[in-house]
Amino acid sequence: MDYKKYLKTVYILFKKELMGYFNSPIAYIFIGVFLIVGNWLFFKNFYIIGQASMRAYFELLPWIFLFLAPAITMRLWAEEKKNGTIEFLLTLPLTDWQIVLSKFFGGLAFLFISLLLTITIPISLVSIGNVDWGPIIGGYLGALFLGGAYLALGLFISSLTKNQIIAFILALVASFIAFIIGANFVLIGAPQFLVPIMSFMGLGTHFYNIARGVLDSKDIIYYLSFIFVFLYLNARVIETRGWK
Repeated sequence: MDYKKYLKTVYILFKKELMGYFNSPIAYIFIGVFLIVGNWLFFKNFYIIGQASMRAYFELLPWIFLFLAPAITMRLWAEEKKNGTIEFLLTLPLTDWQIVLSKFFGGLAFLFISLLLTITIPISLVSIGNVDWGPIIGGYLGALFLGGAYLALGLFISSLTKNQIIAFILALVASFIAFIIGANFVLIGAPQFLVPIMSFMGLGTHFYNIARGVLDSKDIIYYLSFIFVFLYLNARVIETRGWK
Protein backbone atom coordinates (compact mmCIF):
# COMPACT_ATOMS: atom_id res chain seq x y z
CA MET A 1 0.00 0.00 0.00
CA ASP A 2 1.19 3.49 -0.89
CA TYR A 3 0.75 5.12 2.55
CA LYS A 4 1.73 8.56 1.28
CA LYS A 5 -1.04 8.49 -1.31
CA TYR A 6 -3.44 6.98 1.24
CA LEU A 7 -2.83 9.76 3.76
CA LYS A 8 -2.97 12.43 1.05
CA THR A 9 -6.44 11.21 0.11
CA VAL A 10 -7.51 11.30 3.78
CA TYR A 11 -6.15 14.86 4.03
CA ILE A 12 -8.09 16.00 0.94
CA LEU A 13 -11.32 14.48 2.28
CA PHE A 14 -10.57 15.94 5.73
CA LYS A 15 -10.31 19.46 4.28
CA LYS A 16 -13.59 18.96 2.47
CA GLU A 17 -15.31 17.86 5.68
CA LEU A 18 -13.86 20.72 7.71
CA MET A 19 -14.78 23.35 5.13
CA GLY A 20 -18.25 21.84 5.03
CA TYR A 21 -18.82 23.06 8.58
CA PHE A 22 -17.85 26.64 7.82
CA ASN A 23 -19.87 26.77 4.61
CA SER A 24 -22.95 26.68 6.80
CA PRO A 25 -24.08 29.34 9.31
CA ILE A 26 -24.86 26.51 11.75
CA ALA A 27 -21.13 26.12 12.51
CA TYR A 28 -20.84 29.74 13.60
CA ILE A 29 -23.98 29.40 15.71
CA PHE A 30 -22.53 26.31 17.43
CA ILE A 31 -19.23 28.05 18.15
CA GLY A 32 -21.01 31.20 19.35
CA VAL A 33 -23.29 29.26 21.71
CA PHE A 34 -20.36 27.16 22.97
CA LEU A 35 -18.27 30.25 23.78
CA ILE A 36 -21.10 32.26 25.31
CA VAL A 37 -22.44 29.44 27.49
CA GLY A 38 -19.00 28.24 28.61
CA ASN A 39 -17.66 31.72 29.41
CA TRP A 40 -20.86 32.81 31.14
CA LEU A 41 -21.07 29.72 33.35
CA PHE A 42 -17.39 30.03 34.27
CA PHE A 43 -17.19 33.75 34.99
CA LYS A 44 -20.56 33.74 36.76
CA ASN A 45 -18.95 32.17 39.82
CA PHE A 46 -15.31 33.03 39.12
CA TYR A 47 -15.10 36.15 41.26
CA ILE A 48 -16.94 34.41 44.10
CA ILE A 49 -14.30 31.65 44.20
CA GLY A 50 -11.50 34.20 43.91
CA GLN A 51 -8.89 31.82 42.46
CA ALA A 52 -6.96 32.09 39.18
CA SER A 53 -7.91 28.55 38.19
CA MET A 54 -9.84 26.93 35.32
CA ARG A 55 -10.85 23.92 37.36
CA ALA A 56 -14.50 24.99 37.42
CA TYR A 57 -14.45 25.45 33.62
CA PHE A 58 -13.10 21.97 32.98
CA GLU A 59 -15.75 20.53 35.28
CA LEU A 60 -18.40 22.16 33.08
CA LEU A 61 -16.80 21.36 29.73
CA PRO A 62 -17.74 17.64 29.50
CA TRP A 63 -21.41 18.55 29.96
CA ILE A 64 -21.25 21.21 27.27
CA PHE A 65 -19.51 18.71 24.98
CA LEU A 66 -22.40 16.29 25.56
CA PHE A 67 -24.52 18.57 23.38
CA LEU A 68 -21.86 20.00 21.08
CA ALA A 69 -20.31 16.69 19.93
CA PRO A 70 -23.62 15.02 18.92
CA ALA A 71 -24.58 18.24 17.12
CA ILE A 72 -21.35 17.94 15.11
CA THR A 73 -21.71 14.24 14.26
CA MET A 74 -25.48 13.96 13.72
CA ARG A 75 -25.24 15.08 10.09
CA LEU A 76 -22.01 13.36 9.06
CA TRP A 77 -23.62 10.10 7.89
CA ALA A 78 -27.33 10.77 8.39
CA GLU A 79 -27.31 13.67 5.94
CA GLU A 80 -25.36 11.67 3.35
CA LYS A 81 -28.00 8.92 3.49
CA LYS A 82 -30.96 11.30 3.52
CA ASN A 83 -29.70 13.18 0.46
CA GLY A 84 -28.72 9.98 -1.34
CA THR A 85 -25.09 11.10 -1.74
CA ILE A 86 -23.69 8.18 0.22
CA GLU A 87 -24.09 5.82 -2.74
CA PHE A 88 -21.98 8.14 -4.90
CA LEU A 89 -19.41 8.63 -2.14
CA LEU A 90 -18.95 4.91 -1.58
CA THR A 91 -18.54 4.15 -5.30
CA LEU A 92 -15.45 6.36 -5.46
CA PRO A 93 -12.02 4.62 -5.32
CA LEU A 94 -11.80 5.17 -1.57
CA THR A 95 -11.59 2.77 1.34
CA ASP A 96 -14.13 2.79 4.16
CA TRP A 97 -11.38 3.80 6.59
CA GLN A 98 -10.37 6.80 4.48
CA ILE A 99 -13.92 8.14 4.55
CA VAL A 100 -14.44 7.40 8.25
CA LEU A 101 -11.12 8.96 9.27
CA SER A 102 -11.73 12.09 7.20
CA LYS A 103 -15.12 12.62 8.82
CA PHE A 104 -13.72 11.99 12.29
CA PHE A 105 -10.72 14.30 11.93
CA GLY A 106 -12.90 16.94 10.31
CA GLY A 107 -15.16 16.93 13.36
CA LEU A 108 -12.17 16.83 15.73
CA ALA A 109 -10.57 19.81 13.98
CA PHE A 110 -13.82 21.77 14.30
CA LEU A 111 -13.93 20.92 17.99
CA PHE A 112 -10.28 21.93 18.37
CA ILE A 113 -10.97 25.31 16.75
CA SER A 114 -13.87 25.84 19.15
CA LEU A 115 -11.60 25.04 22.10
CA LEU A 116 -8.84 27.27 20.73
CA LEU A 117 -11.21 30.23 20.81
CA THR A 118 -11.56 29.81 24.59
CA ILE A 119 -7.92 30.90 24.99
CA THR A 120 -9.29 34.23 26.22
CA ILE A 121 -10.08 32.54 29.56
CA PRO A 122 -6.50 31.58 30.54
CA ILE A 123 -5.30 34.93 29.15
CA SER A 124 -7.75 36.68 31.48
CA LEU A 125 -6.50 34.58 34.40
CA VAL A 126 -2.88 35.52 33.69
CA SER A 127 -3.80 39.19 33.94
CA ILE A 128 -5.43 38.61 37.32
CA GLY A 129 -2.96 36.44 39.20
CA ASN A 130 -0.49 33.56 39.18
CA VAL A 131 -1.65 30.64 37.08
CA ASP A 132 -0.71 26.97 37.40
CA TRP A 133 -0.37 25.98 33.75
CA GLY A 134 -0.18 22.21 34.43
CA PRO A 135 -3.93 21.68 35.09
CA ILE A 136 -4.84 24.12 32.30
CA ILE A 137 -2.78 22.30 29.67
CA GLY A 138 -3.99 18.98 31.08
CA GLY A 139 -7.59 20.20 30.96
CA TYR A 140 -7.35 21.18 27.30
CA LEU A 141 -5.60 17.92 26.40
CA GLY A 142 -8.21 15.93 28.31
CA ALA A 143 -10.95 17.90 26.55
CA LEU A 144 -9.54 16.92 23.15
CA PHE A 145 -9.41 13.24 24.12
CA LEU A 146 -12.92 13.38 25.59
CA GLY A 147 -14.23 15.27 22.57
CA GLY A 148 -12.62 12.71 20.27
CA ALA A 149 -14.32 9.88 22.18
CA TYR A 150 -17.70 11.63 21.94
CA LEU A 151 -17.18 12.23 18.21
CA ALA A 152 -16.18 8.62 17.47
CA LEU A 153 -19.25 7.37 19.33
CA GLY A 154 -21.53 9.92 17.66
CA LEU A 155 -20.11 9.17 14.21
CA PHE A 156 -20.84 5.47 14.68
CA ILE A 157 -24.41 6.19 15.79
CA SER A 158 -24.93 8.55 12.84
CA SER A 159 -24.04 5.67 10.50
CA LEU A 160 -26.98 3.66 11.88
CA THR A 161 -29.75 6.11 10.95
CA LYS A 162 -30.69 8.62 8.28
CA ASN A 163 -32.56 10.87 10.73
CA GLN A 164 -30.35 13.61 12.17
CA ILE A 165 -32.56 14.22 15.22
CA ILE A 166 -32.50 10.54 16.14
CA ALA A 167 -28.72 10.49 15.61
CA PHE A 168 -28.36 13.52 17.91
CA ILE A 169 -30.53 12.10 20.71
CA LEU A 170 -28.97 8.62 20.62
CA ALA A 171 -25.43 10.06 20.56
CA LEU A 172 -26.25 12.36 23.48
CA VAL A 173 -27.70 9.51 25.57
CA ALA A 174 -24.87 7.10 24.72
CA SER A 175 -22.21 9.74 25.47
CA PHE A 176 -23.90 10.61 28.75
CA ILE A 177 -23.92 6.96 29.84
CA ALA A 178 -20.30 6.48 28.77
CA PHE A 179 -19.28 9.56 30.74
CA ILE A 180 -21.10 8.94 34.03
CA ILE A 181 -20.67 5.16 34.26
CA GLY A 182 -17.56 5.68 36.37
CA ALA A 183 -18.93 8.56 38.47
CA ASN A 184 -19.04 8.15 42.25
CA PHE A 185 -22.81 8.55 42.53
CA VAL A 186 -23.23 5.68 40.03
CA LEU A 187 -20.62 3.44 41.66
CA ILE A 188 -22.29 3.76 45.07
CA GLY A 189 -25.28 1.72 43.88
CA ALA A 190 -23.30 -0.73 41.74
CA PRO A 191 -22.37 -4.29 42.77
CA GLN A 192 -18.95 -4.26 44.43
CA PHE A 193 -17.34 -6.58 41.88
CA LEU A 194 -18.34 -4.24 39.04
CA VAL A 195 -17.00 -1.04 40.64
CA PRO A 196 -13.38 -1.32 39.35
CA ILE A 197 -14.61 -2.18 35.83
CA MET A 198 -17.18 0.62 35.71
CA SER A 199 -14.69 3.11 37.13
CA PHE A 200 -12.18 2.23 34.42
CA MET A 201 -14.79 2.28 31.63
CA GLY A 202 -16.11 5.75 32.44
CA LEU A 203 -14.97 8.53 30.10
CA GLY A 204 -15.22 11.01 32.96
CA THR A 205 -12.79 9.11 35.17
CA HIS A 206 -9.98 9.42 32.64
CA PHE A 207 -10.87 12.99 31.72
CA TYR A 208 -10.57 14.25 35.30
CA ASN A 209 -7.28 12.36 35.73
CA ILE A 210 -5.76 14.21 32.77
CA ALA A 211 -7.43 17.52 33.73
CA ARG A 212 -5.53 17.46 37.02
CA GLY A 213 -2.35 17.81 34.98
CA VAL A 214 -1.27 14.19 35.46
CA LEU A 215 -0.56 12.41 32.17
CA ASP A 216 -0.87 8.67 32.71
CA SER A 217 -0.35 6.30 29.80
CA LYS A 218 -3.38 4.22 30.85
CA ASP A 219 -5.69 7.23 30.37
CA ILE A 220 -4.27 8.02 26.93
CA ILE A 221 -4.36 4.36 25.84
CA TYR A 222 -7.95 4.12 27.08
CA TYR A 223 -9.08 7.08 24.98
CA LEU A 224 -7.20 5.94 21.88
CA SER A 225 -8.69 2.46 22.26
CA PHE A 226 -12.21 3.84 22.76
CA ILE A 227 -11.89 6.01 19.66
CA PHE A 228 -10.44 3.18 17.57
CA VAL A 229 -13.20 0.73 18.58
CA PHE A 230 -16.02 3.03 17.48
CA LEU A 231 -14.25 4.11 14.30
CA TYR A 232 -13.73 0.42 13.52
CA LEU A 233 -17.42 -0.29 14.17
CA ASN A 234 -18.30 2.65 11.94
CA ALA A 235 -16.17 1.25 9.10
CA ARG A 236 -17.78 -2.17 9.59
CA VAL A 237 -21.28 -0.68 9.39
CA ILE A 238 -20.39 1.04 6.11
CA GLU A 239 -18.93 -2.18 4.76
CA THR A 240 -21.73 -4.53 5.80
CA ARG A 241 -24.61 -2.30 4.74
CA GLY A 242 -23.79 -3.23 1.13
CA TRP A 243 -23.88 0.32 -0.23
CA LYS A 244 -20.90 -0.29 -2.46
